[in-house]
Amino acid sequence: MTEVRSGDVVLVHYTGRLEDGTQFGSSAGQDPLELRVGAGQVIPGLDRQLDGMTVGEEATVTVPADEAYGPRDERQVHVLPRSAIPATIDLSVGRALEATTREGEQMQLVVTDFDDDQVTVDANHPLAGHDLTFDVRIVEVVGREGASLM
Repeated sequence: MTEVRSGDVVLVHYTGRLEDGTQFGSSAGQDPLELRVGAGQVIPGLDRQLDGMTVGEEATVTVPADEAYGPRDERQVHVLPRSAIPATIDLSVGRALEATTREGEQMQLVVTDFDDDQVTVDANHPLAGHDLTFDVRIVEVVGREGASLM
């Protein structure tokens, strides 16, 4: 069996769940996810678990919040004047908004509350503060640094 090593490009099928079993993502019914192991293309805790698995191997991996999207940070919740949001945007709780920082970077915000005077938005990643469980299966190693798989 081919063992996955850091630097390999692999195809992985996955299903991700929260602590309560709620599914937040899956490749079921789709092409497997292609990624380079160890390149930071997935959360660190999952990336490390893939290293050393073998083609065809299935595993259930729990990734603590600190090795996933980090702890929830209440400093990332902001109350803005309603006038800061263009009137053309139809607000609703859970609505995703995109903002640009002073440095020109794009950031995602989620509306958590609003009224005629103010809007509360949360800049935390939706999975921040959660331990995540993944069912993963290594489908194939499609590329290996410095070697041929033929």
